[in-house]
Amino acid sequence: MGESRGKKSSEKTPIQTIVVLNRNTTWRCGKLEKSIVKHLYKRHKTFGRPGVSINDIMLNLDITGEKTDNCLDALRRLEKRNIVTIMPL
Repeated sequence: MGESRGKKSSEKTPIQTIVVLNRNTTWRCGKLEKSIVKHLYKRHKTFGRPGVSINDIMLNLDITGEKTDNCLDALRRLEKRNIVTIMPL
């Protein structure tokens, strides 16, 4: 009794997070990681705000279906290498 089915309110979905570019380097990165960093750099250069939502990245890079897991893994690898910062809203 009292069991809730679903995510806790404190857990954020990946769509509700912001990605901020820390360093514009793609050394030893894969194709997807390079395209993510390139998109973040262009976005920051054009609009002046450093944060971009993960949903916006997926829409602009045409990532759907099974590729979404690859994109989220690539973002985690970039965060591990201190190239981007992932912040919940």
